[in-house]
Amino acid sequence: MRRFCLWLALAAVSVVKAGAQDPTAAALARFDEMKFGMFIHWGLYAIPAGEWKGQYYRGIGEWIMHHARIPVREYEELARQFNPVKFDADQWAQLARDAGMRYLVITAKHHDGFAMYGSKASSYNIVDATPYKRDPMKDLSAACARRGLAFGFYYSQDQDWHEPHGRGNTWDFPGERKPEIYFRGKVLPQVRELLTGYGPLALIWFDTPGMLSVAQVKELRNLVKTLQPSCLINSRIGHGMGDYLQTSDNAIPIQVLAKQKWEVPATLNNTWGYKKRDQNWKDPADLIAKLADIVSKGGNYLLNVGPTAEGVIPEASQRILRTIGKWLEANGEAIYGAGHSPFYLPDITWRCTTKPGRLYLHLINWPGPNFRFEGLESKVNRAWFLATRKPVSFQQKGSVLDFRLPPRPVDPYNTVIVLEIADEAPRVAPDRRYDRIPAQVDLWAWTARLRGEEIRYDRASLSATNFHKAETERNELWWYPYGSLEGEYRVELTYACSDAAAGSVFRIGVHRGNQPPHHEVRGRIEGTGGKFVTRPVDGVLRISPDDLFISFSLPEGDASASLQLRKLTLIRKGS
Repeated sequence: MRRFCLWLALAAVSVVKAGAQDPTAAALARFDEMKFGMFIHWGLYAIPAGEWKGQYYRGIGEWIMHHARIPVREYEELARQFNPVKFDADQWAQLARDAGMRYLVITAKHHDGFAMYGSKASSYNIVDATPYKRDPMKDLSAACARRGLAFGFYYSQDQDWHEPHGRGNTWDFPGERKPEIYFRGKVLPQVRELLTGYGPLALIWFDTPGMLSVAQVKELRNLVKTLQPSCLINSRIGHGMGDYLQTSDNAIPIQVLAKQKWEVPATLNNTWGYKKRDQNWKDPADLIAKLADIVSKGGNYLLNVGPTAEGVIPEASQRILRTIGKWLEANGEAIYGAGHSPFYLPDITWRCTTKPGRLYLHLINWPGPNFRFEGLESKVNRAWFLATRKPVSFQQKGSVLDFRLPPRPVDPYNTVIVLEIADEAPRVAPDRRYDRIPAQVDLWAWTARLRGEEIRYDRASLSATNFHKAETERNELWWYPYGSLEGEYRVELTYACSDAAAGSVFRIGVHRGNQPPHHEVRGRIEGTGGKFVTRPVDGVLRISPDDLFISFSLPEGDASASLQLRKLTLIRKGS
């Protein structure tokens, strides 16, 4: 504890020094300390909750206006019904604290154009257009301040389906856009309101720059930094002008990403805004493991809740978040303020976070009584379980550590072993360093983004299944290299499939953006008798650092939808 307190004091000194030089640097240091935050998507879309005029619409709930092509005048009628009388800012902020979250970000205006605060720039807002007649953002900002939670706003600065010169609504406004009219008339004045009316903001979370020019984005950034120099800006402001990288939604890099600070926005189920049919709640064990995975790779985790139109965060969300919070009560030392793994991540058994003189091994898939850990050259003085403080037996020979563990996990979600080492910073064998990606890389289903409403991950078999065919929100797996892979790769597939379900064509694609793959390999799912096998795929996959993601899908038919995909293995050609 003494060493930990000393480390916190040194970190505070470094923040003060950074702040004396640059407010953004100091803010990034604080952001890096926090690690875990609450995202809230709340708006008029919580009323239809995924359905319009009796019809269910696939996809995320806050996009109902776009998916159903709802005319502006019809969608505006929702404001007359919006009366969140059960909203309690203190309950929301306390839930974030109970979950172990250190910051909160809420939608001030999403793509539907409706302001969830009292905007003077547009009467289309919760104070002027609804029977509620109050500004919930003032209450929430104050509730967060009382609990020491950093506070920030989401603001859609380009897409606005309510405005003729905003992007996205082609059914009401098919004509040519003049972004400058929208930018001057709504974006700048509303962002100014957010920066001047709600106290200090930790960040503004912009989304999809789209039509905005370099000059407009620069002006927007200057507005933020002039009014609140310590307010961080995410990379979705556009044109490379963000303070930190915003990954794609639910997109975790496959390896350590240490070149810049970054954050993963993620959902508790399939949707962001409330959608009454979506009960696909994620397992707390999976979310706790993903928190460790993200922090071990250098990122922050921004986990979303979607309140109802009455202002209630669903009970299932609350249970899940409080479970995460209980784990953090015992293990938060291994998360808050922790550094990224000094090792590359060969599988999904463990993750590693660091502090001066200590390593934290997160055992997210229990290895059994014998666990071998390779690559650490620093001498280990002692080891113990973080949650119980009980010692862990080990032997060290060179850069190999052999642990004797109980037959079952100490913690059902993520057992953390603390290693006290002789060096302030760990010495790592050259072939195990985080920045030395090996010639063979396993892309596990667990590390992929699960796309689609039906697809599921099964922890027992470490595999994804239910690749049912759909026209929108297709059921696929997406992996994000974020520049860590380059070259030509042979591919192997590890999966199980009943013989009766064999036959579908599969595709492994490489994508530069959210478009069809520019390069791919294909094959056919063969039956395995239901047992997991590893089989080579014909062809070579070409990957460059500019590629955004790698996908696995069944593009032609879903007869093999029940296959269980455990991983893809990429083997660099010539190795």
